[in-house]
Amino acid sequence: MEIFFKDEEIATKNLRPGIRVYDERLITNDDIEYRIWNPRRSKLAAALLNGLNSLKLENDSKVLYLGASTGTTVSHISDISYDGLIYAVEFSPVSMKKLIRLSHQRHNIAPLLEDATKPKRYLNKVEKVDLVYCDVAQEKQSELFMDNMDLFLKEDGQGLITIKARSIDVVQKPKKIFKDEEKKLKANGYSIIEKIKLEPYEKDHIAFLVEKSF
Repeated sequence: MEIFFKDEEIATKNLRPGIRVYDERLITNDDIEYRIWNPRRSKLAAALLNGLNSLKLENDSKVLYLGASTGTTVSHISDISYDGLIYAVEFSPVSMKKLIRLSHQRHNIAPLLEDATKPKRYLNKVEKVDLVYCDVAQEKQSELFMDNMDLFLKEDGQGLITIKARSIDVVQKPKKIFKDEEKKLKANGYSIIEKIKLEPYEKDHIAFLVEKSF
């Protein structure tokens, strides 16, 4: 995975030199332009800065991204997997407009206006992928994550889910929620490869990197 770390910042090699996606800073190192990856706007950047190191994200990886929003994190995955393809699933038509504009700039993004809770609706649009990434803030997030992995994940693939405790239960303590979600994943045959809390960038969030025995 090609990521540039400098001091306490993280950056990706810009697929489209000179072009920003969300007003991020551009820096140059050894005549290569990088985009600073803001961990307060991307949970994946927060996880990487907090020590996530077993993620297999290569230059030719195929990724199913659930909850793509306007494409901040998608754009950085696009930088890393420059010869791959990101299927960017988003439910909001407003966010989708920005995703479509982004896909016109970047050849490796395929935006899909779909509901991630109904993966069979896009079964004929998405191939098997190396990574399923889920950032959907809702109560049944783990369930939709596993449904998508069951349909689309390659045998040697990985899943990465970022869980917001308050989206599942506003009363229960986050620590209890995280344990319960981890149990769900394990009960369905998934091994937890890494678990990374996202503070100080995101409060009451955790990321689980998982693999499954087929």
